[in-house]
Amino acid sequence: MNDYSYLMKGLTRVPTTSSTLVSSSRYLNDPRIRDWLATHLLRKNGPDAPTPSDPMPLVLALREVQDIDRINELFAAERRKNAALDQWFREGHISTFKREDLKDYPPESTAGIFYKQLMDNDLQVDIVPPYKPQNDYQYFFLRAGQTHDLEHILGGGGFDFIGEVVPYYMRLSNLFVHLSAELAGELCVFYMLSSTRILTRAVLHYPQTWLTVLDALERGAQVGRESGPLYSLRFEELFELTPEQARRKAGIRGVRLADTSAASAQWC
Repeated sequence: MNDYSYLMKGLTRVPTTSSTLVSSSRYLNDPRIRDWLATHLLRKNGPDAPTPSDPMPLVLALREVQDIDRINELFAAERRKNAALDQWFREGHISTFKREDLKDYPPESTAGIFYKQLMDNDLQVDIVPPYKPQNDYQYFFLRAGQTHDLEHILGGGGFDFIGEVVPYYMRLSNLFVHLSAELAGELCVFYMLSSTRILTRAVLHYPQTWLTVLDALERGAQVGRESGPLYSLRFEELFELTPEQARRKAGIRGVRLADTSAASAQWC
């Protein structure tokens, strides 16, 4: 009954003189990433470690573990065959609006909804302090941070923990639709690892919310597959529009709305 040799065949022990863990995976080789995954994929939620604080150690580790020069080479190759991407980088638009710039928009507008979210939670527009990008990689992720909250609104993801799955999977599908696979894969490492913490915690600790989490994944992936390149949107041009109008103008398709707040409230 306990003979699993058939399933285990083919395993080979690799000899090494290394005194530490070593692998062909640069992610597995990094102790910070191993610790982050073990901690945040397996832990419960708790007030001692607020969930918005989860991603930053991962971001900092990936900046050192990923080959940024290679990613910039992939961007350069992509720009040579993708005129729209090249133009987006050439324009180099960076948002400069502040929270107070949104206060006079109608409450039902995209900007009005964003302003209410910021005020209700005492937040500012910038997720991370703004900086002057020095290369394509830095510019791409600067814009990703600037547009994240607006992707929540237009993609149908609530501003709660489970709602985070929607913009994650919008990106995880959309980048593979509009960019080459190797480049999209490099750009999606953070989104894959950070989103997976929500999936594993749901099954391990909050199984009553799993179907809600799974639905959020499916909704985000559908938007990403069906929409134009989300990374290139200038959300300032959509501020005065309602979310429905903004989606039509921006080519954001496949949105299906669902309230995940009640399920997220059970993650305590």
